[in-house]
Parts: sequence; structure tokens; C-alpha cells
Amino acid sequence: MRANKAVLIAGPTASGKSALALALAEKLGGTVINADSMQVYSHLRVITARPTPDEEARAPHRLYGTIDEAENYSVGRWVRDAGEVLAETAAGGRMPIIVGGTGLYFKALTSGLAAVPPIPAEIRAQVRARVENEGVAPVYAELLVRDPVTAHRLMPLDRVRICRALEVILATGRSLSEWHQDGGMAPLLDPARAAKIFLTCERTELVARIDKRFTAMLEAGALDEVRALAARQLDPLLPAMKAHGVPWLIRHLNGEISLEEAAEGGRMDTRRYAKRQVTWFRGQMTDWTAVTPDVEVDDIAAMLPR
Repeated sequence: MRANKAVLIAGPTASGKSALALALAEKLGGTVINADSMQVYSHLRVITARPTPDEEARAPHRLYGTIDEAENYSVGRWVRDAGEVLAETAAGGRMPIIVGGTGLYFKALTSGLAAVPPIPAEIRAQVRARVENEGVAPVYAELLVRDPVTAHRLMPLDRVRICRALEVILATGRSLSEWHQDGGMAPLLDPARAAKIFLTCERTELVARIDKRFTAMLEAGALDEVRALAARQLDPLLPAMKAHGVPWLIRHLNGEISLEEAAEGGRMDTRRYAKRQVTWFRGQMTDWTAVTPDVEVDDIAAMLPR
């Protein structure tokens, strides 16, 4: 079931997306729907900068904190979950306001998703073991040979997506790019019926926002969240274990580095990720409207199709 109208808000981390989505939800009678791959995890509210309980009480929020960190949540699962939420939102007469920094979620939402079969657990385990034992470079080199189209779309150090692409080839005998060409899940939303917003700001301001937010997260209990996560001894290749700041804070908890060094490492990784997000969004979402954090809610509401 497709939503009739929607607001889509994408952009780099710390750009103010959640605050803008909440303001729009309050004005338009909307439901805020998460499109951030880290904010789905149930025990990582602070370190992933999820909306606070007070913010969630001001308007309905969906797909936040619904997944256990031990699970390998995928784009396909998000599309299925988002489809259910969009149907419920439409049935309730509310405006869907989809917000997040995961570009692949928005691409799948508006362009559809290849119906790749489930990957057998033993193949996934083999590929992950290779990355742990050999590093990501040899695995990426193999992917370049087997599926150069997908490989060139990925960052050479993106272990999660590189593993995923190689797993698909080993499990199905077909490349991920071939699966994408075949199509699969239809788009959930017609982009022509949505206000598509790319929220960003000047680089210096964004860096300052990232640094300030990371400090605030530490003050709000991020280290305790990571301590509880580390105690579970989960597979380090799970997506939740890669949340920005988590690996660095685990190193601090293991006595390897100081808290100050861990915090700076977390900030540095977040800055680099934000830069990649901006590059990806600008290359992939050329028809989205770029706005700054001081944009007026009424101006965005006016972008909705009549």
C-alpha cells in the first residue's frame, strides 16, 4: 500500500533531521518513521542519538528501538517493516514523515528492492571469518573481480556491505548488481507525491554540531550503553557493533585507551561518515531540495504536492 503523500527528510548525521521531523509531525498531524539503520536498535538510544522519550511523546514515532543488537537488520527487513507502518499510518489518516541518514533505505523506499533470497548462515559465517582473519582488503579484491559494479559503489573499508555483496554471490551464484537489475519489491512510495528534503549545513558548522553532540551523548550515559553492549560479547561484525563511537568506547572499557582518546576517535569517525553521507546524497538524490537547519516548517509543508 502506497502512502498518498509523505515528507522525506535525509541528510548527514547531526544536521538536525530529528528536530525538523518532530516539528513537522506536530504541524501536519504526522507520524515520524525512522530511516536510520542504527536507530533501530533497542538498547542504543543515546549513542545513536535517537529521539528522547519526551520527544517521542509529542508525536507518534515508529521503527525506533525495535530490533535487538544481536540481529543483523537489513534494508530488506526495513522495507517490509516500513511498508506495514506506512499502511497503518495511511489508515489512521496521518502524514508519514520519514527521516534518517541511511540513503539505501530511501532508495529502496522510492525505487524498490531486489528480492535476494536469504543467505545461509554457514556462508555468512565463512565470509565474516575471512574478514576477521585476513582483513577486509582481500575480500574487497575478490568482490571487485566477481561483481565490479557493486564493488565500485562501495567504500573499500565498508566491511558490512562488502561482506553482504560477496555472500550473495556465494549463496546464489549471481551478483548483487544482477539481482538489482531483475527488480523485486516494488517501491512503497511514489517520490512525485512527496516533499523530498536534504538537510545539511556548511562543513564547519556540521563538524561543530557533531563534536557537541558526541560530548552530550557521553554526559547522557552513552558509555553505560556501550558497557552493557560489550558485556554481551556479540559478533563484532554485527551492524550494531559498528555504531559510531561504539568500537572506540569498547577499547576504552578494555583499558586500551583513555576516555578522551575514545571520544575523539568517535568524533573523527562520525565526521568522516557525515562527509560520505553528503557525497552520497548529492550524487544519488539530485532532485531533492537542499535546505539548512533554520528552514521554516511552513516552507517544507508548502512543498507537499497538492
